[in-house]
Amino acid sequence: RTVDFRNTVIVMTSNLGSDVIQELTRNGAEYGEIRNAVMDVVSGHFRPEFINRVDELVVFEPLAKDQVRAIANIQLEILNKRLAERELSLVLSDEAMDRLAEIGFDPVFGARPLKRAIQQQIENPLAQRLLQGEFVPGQQIRAEIDGDQLSFKAATLQ
Repeated sequence: RTVDFRNTVIVMTSNLGSDVIQELTRNGAEYGEIRNAVMDVVSGHFRPEFINRVDELVVFEPLAKDQVRAIANIQLEILNKRLAERELSLVLSDEAMDRLAEIGFDPVFGARPLKRAIQQQIENPLAQRLLQGEFVPGQQIRAEIDGDQLSFKAATLQ
């Protein structure tokens, strides 16, 4: 079977060199130095024949805390759309958002664990409480830090 790739973009991702990126970023290295060090790692892993067939290699800088929070907000907007179908909304306190961003971020994997953290810390406990009838249509659910865990409280929407 023949496949035509003329109008195709293939994006491949890898964590190769993520430890190098973390180390050099902590030491205040410039992007060029970081990219060269990562390319050394990539060259040691892939054969030159493969690397020469790749049009562009992009080395990303580690995510900052505010970027992880922004990604969490996007994910929570999706959850809020689902809650809106039940006439509910969810708001996280700053402390709860910080905790979620902390749990959902890994220096090596970036924000990949964030979706799982949202599911474990917010969606699953919230779903259980919704099934128990604790929250009813017309309420805003506020997630806050209580001790070392997230707690959910209801308030009537205006």
